[in-house]
Amino acid sequence: MYEVFAQTDQGLVRKNNEDALAFDPKTGLCLLADGMGGYNAGEVASSMAVAFLRQELTAWLSQPGSRASVRELRRAMETCVNQVNHSIFSAAWSNPDYAGMGTTLVAGVFLEARLVLGHIGDSRCYRLRGGVLHQITKDHSLLQEQVDAGLMTAEQALTSPHRNLITRALGVEDAVSVEINEHRVEPGDLYLMCSDGLSDMVLDPVIAAILNAAGTLQQKAAALIRVANDGGGRDNISVLLVQAAEDETRRGLLSRMLGK
Repeated sequence: MYEVFAQTDQGLVRKNNEDALAFDPKTGLCLLADGMGGYNAGEVASSMAVAFLRQELTAWLSQPGSRASVRELRRAMETCVNQVNHSIFSAAWSNPDYAGMGTTLVAGVFLEARLVLGHIGDSRCYRLRGGVLHQITKDHSLLQEQVDAGLMTAEQALTSPHRNLITRALGVEDAVSVEINEHRVEPGDLYLMCSDGLSDMVLDPVIAAILNAAGTLQQKAAALIRVANDGGGRDNISVLLVQAAEDETRRGLLSRMLGK
């Protein structure tokens, strides 16, 4: 069983919000995108991505009698990402106001005790398990490549002036590769999807402390956004929280079967 809550905030500096969020409790689909580009182009790109993926993947996951396998879901996600990438890229070329627009993406589908997670760019997904926070996506960014190559440490990357240079984005080129991984979900897990408006402003130990604190998902989301704004709020801030809990119906059935 999953509980989901999402919230987005303009921040203290930006004049508009270029982040987009969506989730569908029935299919377990969760989406987060952080747009970029001049004028309102970033907002257009992120909105296009989230609207298209929500419509197409929700329809695919809701087909009567279907039971999606991870392999089929990966293929569906790749197909939908390629289609919306082409749409954003074409719109950028056909409208001068949209030139160079693009967006990051985190797309997750919770299928029973599995998470199929795709991402492009530097928007992230974290997992809190047993009180320990772990980043389960790896940024597609110049800094991450330098860290992987041993050219700088993760600590040095935190203060680099080039933190926002991403190496992969949706809609910037005529083709894009979405990184998709499968994760096992355990009861009690708490997942956080976020834009870099949070991760650039708030250190991981602070994020972990907020997620570990008592409170509802709504209270935790509000606390994360408040801390990011307290740190300067230099970008839009979006958070999507997913709490995994044991299915009470199944647990009750198992208890009756065991005579407990």
